[in-house]
Amino acid sequence: MVSHRSHRGSPQPGLGRGARVTVLSAAAGAAAAMTAAPVGAEPGEPSTATLNARVDRLYEQAERATEKYNAAAERVARLRGQAERAQDRTARGQSEVNRMREALASMAGAQYRSGGVDPTLALMLSEDPDNYLNKAAALDRISSRQSGKLRELQRAQRFLGQERTEAAQKLVQLEEQRKELKKHKKSVQRKLRAAQRLLNQLAPEEREERQRASRQGDRSAPELAGTGAPSARAAVAVGAAQRALGSPYAWGQAGPHGFDCSGLTQWAYQRAGVSLPRTSQAQAYAGQRVPMSQARPGDLVVYRGDASHIAMYVGNGRVIHSPYPGARVRYDPVNMMPVNTVTRP
Repeated sequence: MVSHRSHRGSPQPGLGRGARVTVLSAAAGAAAAMTAAPVGAEPGEPSTATLNARVDRLYEQAERATEKYNAAAERVARLRGQAERAQDRTARGQSEVNRMREALASMAGAQYRSGGVDPTLALMLSEDPDNYLNKAAALDRISSRQSGKLRELQRAQRFLGQERTEAAQKLVQLEEQRKELKKHKKSVQRKLRAAQRLLNQLAPEEREERQRASRQGDRSAPELAGTGAPSARAAVAVGAAQRALGSPYAWGQAGPHGFDCSGLTQWAYQRAGVSLPRTSQAQAYAGQRVPMSQARPGDLVVYRGDASHIAMYVGNGRVIHSPYPGARVRYDPVNMMPVNTVTRP
């Protein structure tokens, strides 16, 4: 920092005219830099506008990470269901194999009580019925009933092995997707923490101004009649989205008390009996593409080149959406950011 103490004595010994000019030039440059600094900012510190722009970029990156998190969460849920069903089939297969073995054991017990166990039945109770069938042709002592029972057991054991393999594979995939889910969750949290650190650098009145702007949006209802929607389901979805006005943005949430962008549109259409995918990228393909000029209430407006944000068109040039952390579900102009595509579910 430049010292502001006065040196009223004679110039320092050994400081020639050229050196004094250099020092004065440096001081003048420092003074000019201080003059150019924004009001309320120290030299070298970012301006309020710069901090806000950085926060907005981090929120945008966090939203992209959130959509990746949502996609991973959807895969985890799907794989969890598949793994549970495979495990159920494995359990049923094991019960069937146990029942067959018990039936064969009863046969062996009856033969033992009548004077000994037939060698063929002993082979049938072995752990390797395939090997038995190879030998049975040469033995020529197996009854058709015993052969049928053994083949049933063989098929049941083969089915059980397949189900066990599938269940194990699903569990491995599930664990991999859980790791992916954790990775995206950490990415979202890291970006939100970075944004909060930047917000903490703002003066209290600047933070309040930003909060006030994020709360305002456009809360007045656009001119919207139920007949403006392309279908009764779209009208119901628009009504549901309007009921969510004022709900907080909550990443990874699809209602009913908080929403991220794709969570809001998914939740609203669920109220209309329409199942949408979980992510904005997938929702972009969940219907008929229409030109922006032909958008009608209930259509989904997808933003940015990577389709990382989505909103619902409500008519009169406006959309309803869940914008970003710290903001609430609100109306905004449809052209608030670059439009990627418009989809009619």
